[in-house]
Amino acid sequence: MSLTPTAWLFINILLLLPLVHTVLATAHNTPINGTCDDTCGTIPIKYPFGTGFGCGHPVFARYIKCSSGTLQFSTGTGIYTISSIDYPSNTIVVTDPLMSTCSSMQNSGSFILDRTSPFIITSDDIFVLLGCSTTSPVFDTDEELCDTGSGSRICRGLYSCKGVTGIGLPQNAPVSTCCVYGSPLSLGSGYALDLPKLQCSSYTSIYGFGDDEGDPMKWKFGISLQYNDSYDTETCKDCEASGGLCGFAGLDQSFACVCKNGANSSNNCLGRGYAWSGTWGLKIQVKMILGGIWLSWMLLFL
Repeated sequence: MSLTPTAWLFINILLLLPLVHTVLATAHNTPINGTCDDTCGTIPIKYPFGTGFGCGHPVFARYIKCSSGTLQFSTGTGIYTISSIDYPSNTIVVTDPLMSTCSSMQNSGSFILDRTSPFIITSDDIFVLLGCSTTSPVFDTDEELCDTGSGSRICRGLYSCKGVTGIGLPQNAPVSTCCVYGSPLSLGSGYALDLPKLQCSSYTSIYGFGDDEGDPMKWKFGISLQYNDSYDTETCKDCEASGGLCGFAGLDQSFACVCKNGANSSNNCLGRGYAWSGTWGLKIQVKMILGGIWLSWMLLFL
């Protein structure tokens, strides 16, 4: 049975309505002028990072955001504070609130770094597992997962801290329950520190020893991550040179130069490239869809 033109039009409208809803629902994800900042608290923010969705590069927006003046890094295991960014070396330092330090040790959660993320563990990081069971797989002699050389000195230093009582151990406890975990670099961009599986109470990460390797109170605790710097482009540099901030907009997350004068641009803030304001791009898409429906209705009666 063949359908009448009116029936075909009705079916087309029903098929287009979900698309209209999707476009409208995405409108709030488009950056509004003035929402991108060049600082978060005391940390300068430069591309590819951004202070919120629509700012910086879309790949990094999944992991980095500014919340109430605190720059945050998100993974599958939680939200961590970024304490510093070193742009010349393309590294950030994140701190886990449950990670142990010399002054305070406690039961920790796990730490996972997504394999698809633009970050990798740096060679400066030394991961130390604390309060491990004697049956922990890290002590498997066939695997050689623990550094028994210089790692033993690090374990003795940590177990000399008063904070070790926080994980149920006496100060200067035997280091047989401590493991300086093997280098995670061989795992590439992905890294998983699963404490329940490893049968350990806590962990810490040391990315520097300060000016005294023998004093764990002066050690630098945190996780140093290096990020991929290949996302920088001449278009972004042109945008920044004109006083704008690099971001993205629209359903395709295309490049947007976020300008301070209230008009974002596809290129820079000096009048080059097409410009829009707020959700202009999405409004045009909605109008085109509705225009197509109206045209189909008009052609029906020609």
